[in-house]
Amino acid sequence: MRRILLLLVASVAVAVPAALAKSFPETIPLPNGWLPEGIAIKGNTFYAGSRANGAIYRGDLRTGEGSVFIQGEAGRVATGLKVAHGFLFVSGAGTGKAFVFDLKSGNLVHEYQLATGAGPTFINDVTVTKDAAYFTDSNRPVIYKIALGKKHEPALTHETIPLTGDYEHVAGLNLNGIAATPNGKTLLAVQTATGTLFTIDPATGVTKAIDTGGVVFMNGDGILLQGKTLYVVQNRLNKIAVVELREKLTQGTVERYITDSDFDVPTTIARKGKWLYAVNARFTTPPTPTTEYAVVQVER
Repeated sequence: MRRILLLLVASVAVAVPAALAKSFPETIPLPNGWLPEGIAIKGNTFYAGSRANGAIYRGDLRTGEGSVFIQGEAGRVATGLKVAHGFLFVSGAGTGKAFVFDLKSGNLVHEYQLATGAGPTFINDVTVTKDAAYFTDSNRPVIYKIALGKKHEPALTHETIPLTGDYEHVAGLNLNGIAATPNGKTLLAVQTATGTLFTIDPATGVTKAIDTGGVVFMNGDGILLQGKTLYVVQNRLNKIAVVELREKLTQGTVERYITDSDFDVPTTIARKGKWLYAVNARFTTPPTPTTEYAVVQVER
């Protein structure tokens, strides 16, 4: 009997890894015609927004299954996403808006008109600290701040913070991906048109270019800060630069690039354990209602 039990245990030990190998698929399909750009992760759940109508898809990283979580609306757009404090923060691209949804119910908590007045705007990405949410505008030399209360509830108003210092506004897409240090005292961002990385003082808007030894990150899009490592998505180049920061974030060195045959113009990334998940926006593919889109898993 003891020998039989040992054989049973051994068979189970072999079967478990085989079962686990089938979980956390390397590519996760999104609905056809979805037009994704932003991705956010909480636990094993991911969220991907739609540029078509601002809808939000919610899926399971372990199984790859999912469904539409928040229905879209005409005139709404979703680009950068962040999950924090029980909310989903969404950038509204050319609408000049930002949206905050309750993460449990999917109900809209508040809609903000960040950009006002004449002129183009593109609310591109968002990062969230314990005190505030900060949004980039790729068409204006500013960032927008939505303060958070004692229970992290978002304020009903917002603040526009002009950018000064090393940052220079140029033709094309400007500030894009944005991230924050754990204490929230420093923001980091990439300028798409020049490939320059910046630190931003969220209290003053003063920017400083990060010295990367002459290396620039053209087509820089979403970024992710993990410790002193900054991941920079270079969308149309189909790669993610891995930058090691030092000297109080004033300098950085490119250690390597992450590429994958499944990349098709990835835009933003989010982290789960040892993996990064990038969403393929497929900007070089003419969009149709049947165009396929996916989230791609790579080791970080």
